[in-house]
Amino acid sequence: MPAMPSFSELGRAAYCPRQLYYARKHDEQEPPPEMEEIKQLAFRYDELTAVSDETLSSLPIDPEPTAFRAKLRTLATRDDWEDLCDPAEQEYFVEGKDCHGVVHKLLAGDPPTPTLVSPGKPPETGVWEPQTVRAVAAAKAVAWEREREIPRALVEYPAVGELRTVPLTTRRIATYRRVLRTVQSMDGVPPRVNDSRCESCEYRTECGVKTNSLKSLLGL
Repeated sequence: MPAMPSFSELGRAAYCPRQLYYARKHDEQEPPPEMEEIKQLAFRYDELTAVSDETLSSLPIDPEPTAFRAKLRTLATRDDWEDLCDPAEQEYFVEGKDCHGVVHKLLAGDPPTPTLVSPGKPPETGVWEPQTVRAVAAAKAVAWEREREIPRALVEYPAVGELRTVPLTTRRIATYRRVLRTVQSMDGVPPRVNDSRCESCEYRTECGVKTNSLKSLLGL
């Protein structure tokens, strides 16, 4: 029986099952140090609202300091601001029925809210599909552990000072289950995707896909 997948593995598979295959092959588990530095910003919100522009400029944030501080002020109007700054649990490992992983924050409440921290930038609305799958996986795992329904999860983007809510809708749960089945049934190398996702994939050379970028066409 295959090992239970992690939240991050499900996220990779949602992006491209073949990428997950190569990540497993190379046993890549830990995020790069620069990504970890960005993630740590999510645990410093209260502090960062009061630091100087010079200090903010030295941090891996995307907006300039004034805009970033304004984003934090917007977050501070949320009912769960205090919990975001001081969560009930940090780096909380949870094992559910079908998957396991680390919930970066577990916010107190009835029910509690699992929160994942992303080092990237969000889309204009909502969250990217791989992060949606990870968020649903985390909520499902916490629900299994606590023996109660968890109706939503959160995804934080601390580099830009934004937070998105991920309600567990029927459609999102269906997507999660589809990805879960894909991972559970993986046997050997999945088919190539060979589309725009390949351009930024770190395994594109090993995978052998043909890209259509200008650099690839010029042999650069």
